[in-house]
Amino acid sequence: MQTFEKHESAVRSYIRDFPAIFTTASGHHVYDEDGRRYIDFFAGAGVLNYGHNNPRLKEKVIAYLAGDGIVHSLDMATDAKRTFLDTFFDRILRPRGLNYKVQFPGPTGTNAVEAALKLARKVTGRHLVVGFTNGFHGMTLGSLSVTGNGTKRGGAGIPLSHALHMPFCGYHGDGVDTLKVFERYLADSGSGIDLPAAVIVETVQGEGGINVGSVAWLRELERLCRRHDIVLIVDDIQMGCGRTGPFFSFEIAGIKPDIVCLSKSIGGYGLPMALTLIAPRLDQWSPGEHNGTFRGNNVAFVAATEAIEAYWSDNAFELDTLRKGKRVATRLDKIAGMRPDLIATRRGRGLIQGLVFNDGATAGQAARTAFSHGLIIETAGPQGEVLKIMPPLTIDDEALAAGLDIIARTVESMAPTRGIDKVA
Repeated sequence: MQTFEKHESAVRSYIRDFPAIFTTASGHHVYDEDGRRYIDFFAGAGVLNYGHNNPRLKEKVIAYLAGDGIVHSLDMATDAKRTFLDTFFDRILRPRGLNYKVQFPGPTGTNAVEAALKLARKVTGRHLVVGFTNGFHGMTLGSLSVTGNGTKRGGAGIPLSHALHMPFCGYHGDGVDTLKVFERYLADSGSGIDLPAAVIVETVQGEGGINVGSVAWLRELERLCRRHDIVLIVDDIQMGCGRTGPFFSFEIAGIKPDIVCLSKSIGGYGLPMALTLIAPRLDQWSPGEHNGTFRGNNVAFVAATEAIEAYWSDNAFELDTLRKGKRVATRLDKIAGMRPDLIATRRGRGLIQGLVFNDGATAGQAARTAFSHGLIIETAGPQGEVLKIMPPLTIDDEALAAGLDIIARTVESMAPTRGIDKVA
């Protein structure tokens, strides 16, 4: 690790959580330079839904590069982009009754969010955007303004304005309808809240601690936005592309957001790519009004197209993800029940699940111990109190069970906590 300590900025983080020098990877396995194999329950923070070096996607990428296909094109027309757009519409949007214009805002998730916020403000002429407690939307200034995490917000270096945070589903416990609180603020001219341009929401908050928005809550949020002419933005950057089962995480609620942000696994092979999906009535950009140098990653278009063809031509992949998700939930419930002195609960949907420990220190210890036993896994939540289970969706049952076995052995071997208050 001396090279990294000597030359790389102190801002590096995952290298501290996973102190190994990795060399190769395939499917759900990663190998370090000592030849040790790890089961991946991290999936590149949600980038690798289809696994490492997926052979079907790799074949298409190699063939495209070998044929001198266009790699970089800004927003010019290429055959790779045309094929992706046609495939995305035919396989993803049309079967779900969705109609969006596709904007390529830049290569990362925060680019997709920035474009969404900017467009909502342009269209409505209003400035305020509402986010939710424990939401996370990116590390650039606009995205940070609607992010809840205080540590990440604190890194901005300037005040983060023109944003307001309302309580997410369940934030005040099961007995409080947080959207009634929100709508009361909107209806009361004395609340001090201007009519928002937009609301941005994750249906399942990944970095915020695997907090799940209920179907009823999501439907009511859509109705609230429609009643008040507020643009509804769903940030599906980590939960989209099948992480919760369906391609879009909001499908379970039957809602149709005005704008959808996608990144991470939309690039298929781990290649940088992001999309901002825009309801046609809102597509009011002037040419070049929002742009960027790396909007035309044609290699990502090729990989994304093949991923859609390989996994989303029917509902088999979705059903298999849901089946695996049920297995994970059942096993995690047993693990939580085995150590109620350490673990408060289990929560999640599909193949995004979390064990909520009583404190962040204990969850961090569990993650480090699991890594020492060959499992790559991270924590989430405001205090890092949630052990986050997020394997590639393509993981087989044997490796999934083996990873859960490591978690079970880790939890079972941990010393009891003493004198630490439970996380709510």
